[in-house]
Amino acid sequence: MSATPSGSVEHLALVAPTASGKTDLALLAARTLGDLEIVSVDSMQVYRGMDIGTAKSDAAVRAEVPHHLIDVVDPWDAWSVQRFQTEARAVVADIEARGRRALLVGGTGLYVQAVLDDLRFPGEDLALRAEIEASTAEPGGVAAAYARLEALDPLAASRIDPHNVRRIVRALEVIERTGEPFSSFGPGLDRYGPTAFPVRIAGLWLPREVANVRIAERFAAMRSAGLVAEVERLWADPRGWSRTARQAIGYKELADALDAPAPDRDAALAAAFDTAVRRTRSFARRQRMWFRRDPRITWFGAAHEISDVGPALLAWWGTT
Repeated sequence: MSATPSGSVEHLALVAPTASGKTDLALLAARTLGDLEIVSVDSMQVYRGMDIGTAKSDAAVRAEVPHHLIDVVDPWDAWSVQRFQTEARAVVADIEARGRRALLVGGTGLYVQAVLDDLRFPGEDLALRAEIEASTAEPGGVAAAYARLEALDPLAASRIDPHNVRRIVRALEVIERTGEPFSSFGPGLDRYGPTAFPVRIAGLWLPREVANVRIAERFAAMRSAGLVAEVERLWADPRGWSRTARQAIGYKELADALDAPAPDRDAALAAAFDTAVRRTRSFARRQRMWFRRDPRITWFGAAHEISDVGPALLAWWGTT
């Protein structure tokens, strides 16, 4: 398999905040255009067994339309944006070599940009990382670490969930190791030139109040579909979760609630779902901010149902 796409084919990308309806539109595009294979650009769908909470397409859909970079590692395995960049470009090159086009679908902004742009990643200092991680384990440590990041690199802090310990620690590690802002790494992170391979990018938007309702409805559906049982099963596995997998919104809140005493468990789970909804809404705001910076994205918006943009999106893509 070639390591990178050749550049002879123009691929497609569909980006949007979580719960926006991008998966359904991606499937519509794949079924209509006929030569597309979906490449998931999601930092959590790579994990096996984390199905309900990451809103993976079901087995029937994935059998109908080829999907890539879903279920590639176990939750206890290490994973990184660097590895994703390598794997995703190899997948796109393979799709291209078979005379088809990749449809990259995602909401993880850094992962999308790592695939589309020539991002370079700073080295690691595991001892320094362990030291910073230890400080976050102390009472108030995460909030203190985030406040420090805000002081040292406000731009990086604005892009990171204040509860995402892994990314906060990584950002501080890079700053201390290099003396440079974490946000300065990777040409293309704030500069939008030619992509690493030809790709046309579409973005989806809904009014914020509509998006907020969709997020709450999604978590209600996940609860009905058995998300609590899924988290219980994963939490009980003695192999544990990797630092990255443990940061998945929904999973970490429910995992904490499972430790509550039996009489308080139902209340703890209800509070965990409420917290997950709030954090997902905050995450969606950051996703919108991330993608809005990219002038290469053509936006398609709807007042209520994102499926309304389907005809316009297909007509636009049909001109490739």
